[in-house]
Amino acid sequence: MQISVPEPGGSVITYEYPFNERIRTLLRLEDLFQKAAVFMQRDGSQEHHVVLLTLFEVLDVAGRADLKMDLIQELERQRQSLLGFRNNPDISEDALSGALYEIEQASAALLSMNGKIGQHLRDNDWLMSIKSRASIPGGVCEFDLPSYHYWLHQAPDVRHDALQAWLQPMLPLRDALAIVLRLLRASGHPEHYVANNGAFQLMLGGSASQMVRISLKLHAPYIPEISANKYALNIRFTRPDSDHRPRHCDNDVEFDMLFCNL
Repeated sequence: MQISVPEPGGSVITYEYPFNERIRTLLRLEDLFQKAAVFMQRDGSQEHHVVLLTLFEVLDVAGRADLKMDLIQELERQRQSLLGFRNNPDISEDALSGALYEIEQASAALLSMNGKIGQHLRDNDWLMSIKSRASIPGGVCEFDLPSYHYWLHQAPDVRHDALQAWLQPMLPLRDALAIVLRLLRASGHPEHYVANNGAFQLMLGGSASQMVRISLKLHAPYIPEISANKYALNIRFTRPDSDHRPRHCDNDVEFDMLFCNL
């Protein structure tokens, strides 16, 4: 389940639950790229260590051989769909042209990627030695990897340039999945529901939805535990105790729900 928290001052918290492995993979990659971007903006060696570990996670999650082609095909499908709105008086031509250009640029960048996603990282023996040690708790101490210890003590701009060089070849993947997820989230319309005694069930009748988004007021002390397939959706709301452990909730819970499908 992906959790989207608004910027400070926002009023809702949204929980996203994907219905298939492809969307689950895209959400995981989105989260990892966002984490890398946040820590790339900082200068500390520990923050840059987090960026590198995050790139290793991207490498593992993006390992599916068909991910790049899946995204290219989805972008092309969306491009063809948008072309159908040409000359529609209710659609802004400038906005439509901008969306088409963004999709075409993302597709071209994906097509220009050579080999398997992240192959440039796999071909770097030094990085792979760090990756293998990083899977061991405490495995990247200075006595395990003195060369990495040396790198972490280089000037921040040296580390930043190296991280940017390792991240750059994977940015077409980030940009493409951002477009697909943005279009997915914009599909459909939210509806208001009430979970009586903290439980909610909805029969879907073989729905083709790819993701559901559950939104609650940010300060409402309820957490949705979601299970779903194309036939039924079940939500059980819990509330955290003083130690943040989820406990059964028997209150009526109001929430908004949006089914997303491309």
